[in-house]
Amino acid sequence: MMKDADLIETELSSEEVFSGRLLRVHRDRVRLPDGHEATREWVAHPGAVVIVALLDNGKLLFERQFRYPLRRIFLELPAGKIDTAEHPLDTARRELREETGYKARSWHHLGTMHPCIGYSDERIEIFLAHGLSYVGHERDHGEHLEVTELNLGDALLAVRDGEITDAKTITALLWADKTFSGEWPLPGQPG
Repeated sequence: MMKDADLIETELSSEEVFSGRLLRVHRDRVRLPDGHEATREWVAHPGAVVIVALLDNGKLLFERQFRYPLRRIFLELPAGKIDTAEHPLDTARRELREETGYKARSWHHLGTMHPCIGYSDERIEIFLAHGLSYVGHERDHGEHLEVTELNLGDALLAVRDGEITDAKTITALLWADKTFSGEWPLPGQPG
């Protein structure tokens, strides 16, 4: 097995080539483990959350939302960007309320995913919310979506059938399936 030092690239210089409201694009020069130099382009992202919101009827909350880069409507779990200096759990609470109109009595952090490791530092924190009560949504200006419900089994079939292709949703559904079956205990509970 290789040592970590045989894999690590070292930053020699970094240039921000674009800065927008959400993303910043960098072009870095790096030294490869073999001593050669290369260019790495990558996107800085503030991070996000995704929420597995379990209703009392056993179904999960989903959203149908148009996503401009792919010019189509996606079925996905509630999610949103972490604001500067905001704790991820606060983001999850805010996004669940804003987008779906629900608040949750109980929250569990399930894990972290990195959806685009080849070109972004984005991380997505996965939360489970239950004990939901409807209090009314507070969507951001220009945010248009439809809230719907699916049971976990139907959602997993939608993944299999290519109806759900969003990576954060697929990952969170896998985590929910393992957690709900008892195969993966909730963090902080005995396994």
